[in-house]
Amino acid sequence: MKRREFLGIGFSAIVGLPLSLSAIDFRKEKPDAWTEKNVYDGEKATTKGVEAAIKDLYGDVKVAESKDIKIKLPKVANNGGQVPVAFKTDIPAKTVAVFQNVNPESLVAVYDINDNMVIDYFLKIKMKKSGSITVVVEGKDGKYYMASKSLEVALGGCEG
Repeated sequence: MKRREFLGIGFSAIVGLPLSLSAIDFRKEKPDAWTEKNVYDGEKATTKGVEAAIKDLYGDVKVAESKDIKIKLPKVANNGGQVPVAFKTDIPAKTVAVFQNVNPESLVAVYDINDNMVIDYFLKIKMKKSGSITVVVEGKDGKYYMASKSLEVALGGCEG
């Protein structure tokens, strides 16, 4: 293949790429989900903020526990400023959302999934203290699935 033909094909692919990508701006479309505050019972975090954020994001839907969503967290995070969170699933999905129940806002991230994406993600989040991470999958079948996992944050929280 000649260099000019190769460059022409590459340029065509780059120009056509934005037309094939269509992501939803969840901050603009669902602003209430991003400002939903976590609720405490004394010093203990509850799931009320997470539940309210899920409702703001997806509406009044039934979310079922699923063993098909795998969350990997450390049992004890030494540094609350950088808590590693990994999750994956084989559930055919439209969106995947990550929530936590200890920081002021419940919603951490929302991923808009297309047919060619593998749901195997890793991110680092800040956590003020011990709590739980919840991952919700909006399935292509119209159902909602979730999994939660708790972790301890060593003394120091976000400042650790």
